[in-house]
Amino acid sequence: MAAPLVLVVLVAVTVRAALYRSSLAAFIAERVEVASPLNAWKRVVEGLALLDLGVSPYSGAIFHETPLIIYLFHFLIEYAELVFMITDVLTAVALYLAIQDYNKVVFKKQKLLIELDKYAPDVAELIRTPMEMHYIPLKVALFYLLNPYTVMSCVAKSTCAINNTVIAFFILATIKGSAFLSAVFLALATYQSLYPITLFAPALLYLLQRQFIPIKPKSKSFWLYTMQYAALYLCSLVVIICLSFFLLNSWDFIPSVYGFILSVPDLTPNIGLFWYFFAEMFEHFSLFFVCVFQINVFFYTIPLAVKLKEHPVFFMFVQLAIISIFKSYPTVGDVALYMAFLPVWSHLYRFLRNIFILSCVLIVCSLLFPVLWHLWIYAGSANSNFYYAITLTFNIGQVSRARQTRLHFEDCTGSGVLPATVNSAGCVWPIQSSIAASCLSCSS
Repeated sequence: MAAPLVLVVLVAVTVRAALYRSSLAAFIAERVEVASPLNAWKRVVEGLALLDLGVSPYSGAIFHETPLIIYLFHFLIEYAELVFMITDVLTAVALYLAIQDYNKVVFKKQKLLIELDKYAPDVAELIRTPMEMHYIPLKVALFYLLNPYTVMSCVAKSTCAINNTVIAFFILATIKGSAFLSAVFLALATYQSLYPITLFAPALLYLLQRQFIPIKPKSKSFWLYTMQYAALYLCSLVVIICLSFFLLNSWDFIPSVYGFILSVPDLTPNIGLFWYFFAEMFEHFSLFFVCVFQINVFFYTIPLAVKLKEHPVFFMFVQLAIISIFKSYPTVGDVALYMAFLPVWSHLYRFLRNIFILSCVLIVCSLLFPVLWHLWIYAGSANSNFYYAITLTFNIGQVSRARQTRLHFEDCTGSGVLPATVNSAGCVWPIQSSIAASCLSCSS
């Protein structure tokens, strides 16, 4: 499998290198779908200029990245293009290794359930073969490296690519069962963009399963392990924040980074849901509705933890999708990360309704973003309603696809194969239960 992965990496690097040398690079870097006020490269350059002058990069309202990012590029500014290509490759390799390890666990569970005769005969076609599972990690790497969203994010030098790398290493460490590295990378991801704190729950659930600790509130071992993991996470986060303070000798980065993420003062249009609402809203209502909008990212974590406690990796996928949809300053780079996981559950595609239509919706919206932007900003023949309408459509498409995948996964067994029983006619019927979970079940 190493040779195909190397080939994919070479193709991906070649595409990025060619685009860096083309006239499209400047155009892509200016696209609001690719770069946000948080991660735009031109803002990083501005912060570096202030740092070189001995002025705090957070003294103005331009730079909102973390201190570790600005000090990273303070030394590597001449190699920025190479850095972003390497981060994309590292992300793909980390996802490849993570899914490879995850598939080994899934296959063992699937084999055990087959030996115990837990599956109905008519669902044999849903059981994944070793050959199918063998190529899934490569497909994940391919989906990430050659996704146009990822390519554009890299060419624009959006620091979202670095955030994705940190999250990918967090996922790898979690699936490998390393609680320490998982906590460190989760702390680093939280430090970078705040919202990954919601990944704490799926990571903890997976690690508990790896340790064969029952997920029961009355279990002492459950609470002991939870406290240990939480302590590792909090200590890592405190160390990273203190390191940032020592680099700058100031706490200015906290309101400039996290205050900026939470309060959403910059209403530059993007592919998110915030900017249009708050541009049209009266000032005295802003605080209330900011809280309402922000809580969306965090609100779903607890119910999902209850519903998907037996499937923490799928829980991670859903949580990443929620973050990319409901965060305050999303970009297509955030979308690309969770899209890379779609091949992991490719055996469910036949049960997804309207999958072709939803895919077309996302593609058409992606093509219409620059068109409607031009009509609004340059031609003056459209207004913000047009652009926000296509943004809403894009996000509805994402929500629908994530929901479809979740509904058809929810009653899966640990092997990922939909459980079923067969009626007297030997038929297997897909139905939707009262808890909105679809599975294969017999007709009564």
